[in-house]
Amino acid sequence: MDERELRYLELLSETFPTIADASAEIINLNAVLNMPKGTELFASDIHGEHEAFSHLLRNGSGSVRLKIDDAFGDTLTPQEKRQLATLIYYPQEKMDLLLAETNDEGAWLATTIERLIAVAKQASGKYTRSKVRKALPPEFAYAIEELMTENNHAVNRSAYHRAIIDAAIHAGRGRAFALALCQLIQRFAVDHLHIVGDIYDRGPAPDAIMDTLTKYHCLDIQWGNHDIVWMGASLGQRGCIAHVVRNCARYGNLSILEDAYGINILPLASFATSAYRDDPCVAFGLKGDPDLPERQREVSIKIQKAMAIIQFKVEGQLIDAHPWFGLEDRKLLHRIDHEQGTVEVDGVVYELTDTVFPTIDPTDPYRLTPEEASVMERLEQSFMASEKLQRHMRLFLECGNLYKISNGNLLFHAAVPLNEDGSLKEANVWGSPYKGRELYDVLEAQVRAAFFSADENERMRSRDVLWWLWLSPTSPLFAKSKMATFELYLIADKAARKEVKNPFYAMLDDPDAMAVIFEDFGMDPASSRIICGHVPVKAKDGEDPIKCDGRMLTIDGGFSRAYQPTTGIAGYTLISNSYGFVLAAHEPLSSAAAAVRDELDIHSSRRVVEQVEKRTLVADTDTGIRLQQRADELGRLVEAYRQGLIPERKVR
Repeated sequence: MDERELRYLELLSETFPTIADASAEIINLNAVLNMPKGTELFASDIHGEHEAFSHLLRNGSGSVRLKIDDAFGDTLTPQEKRQLATLIYYPQEKMDLLLAETNDEGAWLATTIERLIAVAKQASGKYTRSKVRKALPPEFAYAIEELMTENNHAVNRSAYHRAIIDAAIHAGRGRAFALALCQLIQRFAVDHLHIVGDIYDRGPAPDAIMDTLTKYHCLDIQWGNHDIVWMGASLGQRGCIAHVVRNCARYGNLSILEDAYGINILPLASFATSAYRDDPCVAFGLKGDPDLPERQREVSIKIQKAMAIIQFKVEGQLIDAHPWFGLEDRKLLHRIDHEQGTVEVDGVVYELTDTVFPTIDPTDPYRLTPEEASVMERLEQSFMASEKLQRHMRLFLECGNLYKISNGNLLFHAAVPLNEDGSLKEANVWGSPYKGRELYDVLEAQVRAAFFSADENERMRSRDVLWWLWLSPTSPLFAKSKMATFELYLIADKAARKEVKNPFYAMLDDPDAMAVIFEDFGMDPASSRIICGHVPVKAKDGEDPIKCDGRMLTIDGGFSRAYQPTTGIAGYTLISNSYGFVLAAHEPLSSAAAAVRDELDIHSSRRVVEQVEKRTLVADTDTGIRLQQRADELGRLVEAYRQGLIPERKVR
């Protein structure tokens, strides 16, 4: 035992001062290692669809209903099972409805609590008693533990259990007890949640999703390009702010800015309605036909156009400031022929769909007018001053990364950029070339520097990299030939609008190309898999999200309502449990209110991706490796105690 190891064991002995202490922990760790691994849930591209996402968390992507079936078999009717499931998903709302219809609240609560205990037993079966105990709500911890503990040798155990339940009901805490049990079952349904990017943009409630995730017991997030642009906006990065505001206006979601984040858009609305007063803004109709009053719709359209023009100007300034971005072809305002009503893109002249540009000076097209500059200054201040937005961005930084390696899975939002021959594609970052994992690592360092660097100049430089990450062809978060925002608005020809995907997407079924990626990330190509999102899978056209013989899983199935006509479904989730991998394809949820009232669940078709011959234990996971290392270290500590190298300590 060398000196360095001995010093480490001396430190460890401060926590485990005796052989008995260290041995007890070894026994505990070995108990955990031999339990089945917990359920992991993977989701991507949620895009603000809080109701659908929340429902899938509440039902464990269908696993809660399976636990109900396991607990009751045929002893409950299908209608009773639906009612119990809905109660578990939406306990407060469903309980209020059901108790309003019953004449004997106590009897209903007693029966319901007994049923919930049965489901909780099933849901917690794969966890150690210690882990279950830590998850119990403090107020009811003792009672729930007693009710969930099997003891067939005790006399009159059922009467004892019923006495506990009756005591809670008579104390006026029956409803709270049932609510706590429902939340506990939800907690047990998913042990770890992985969000593979894009919580923001398009949908109406990304803030509600972030609030949910803030309270979630165990999760990680891989940043998507729609997340990174909000992160940049929170820092006052003008290119990011311009996109965020324009996109909210485009989808009729300005309330996200005003009501959710307290961002003052009145100066912008005043400017837009004045500058574009008589402009029909023909190319700037709202996306997804949001249900807005006519006046609000008109203002949103004008704000959208105003911010689009500001965005094109600000982006031109950013491109000039950072030549290494390599985005010169995205400067298009100076290529507009205002007399002819045309624009030149990639050497081709196209007719414009809108020619009313009162704030563009053809001699200096990227200069903001004084009014536009004032609008941007106020938005910048408002974004940076939003406490709730800053809090949500901190969650990204605390739980998030550009990529994660977890239990043999490589998680990232979009792509590892490749060349046409399948080799790793280099990207220029501040004049130096990077590719593959090294590119991801240097870009994550830039993101964190934008938030945390003590050097103000570095923070300012790095925050511009967040905008580059949002839309650069060589960004691993975007990986398309161009962000065709200008063309989508102002050119009708679809050829000009086409965003060509990086060769990575054409090679998803190529085991050699995927092996290049796995090896670069230090993973075994034979046993590893990639899980990503970003590009919607057109399930309605027969596109398969499972590629490369199960080594590649693309799980953007269209949570966003705007993309459901493209995918034909309402999102994928991927479930990894001790039996293998299951991919669930979901149908739309009409509304949470309808789910409560009519006891509707999200219908999901489940498909086995991989089924293991031997049930996966905690010992087979990354957590298990760390726990085994800890057990080995404690074993060495016990050996040091026994050899007299470290004296046992008496605890006073």
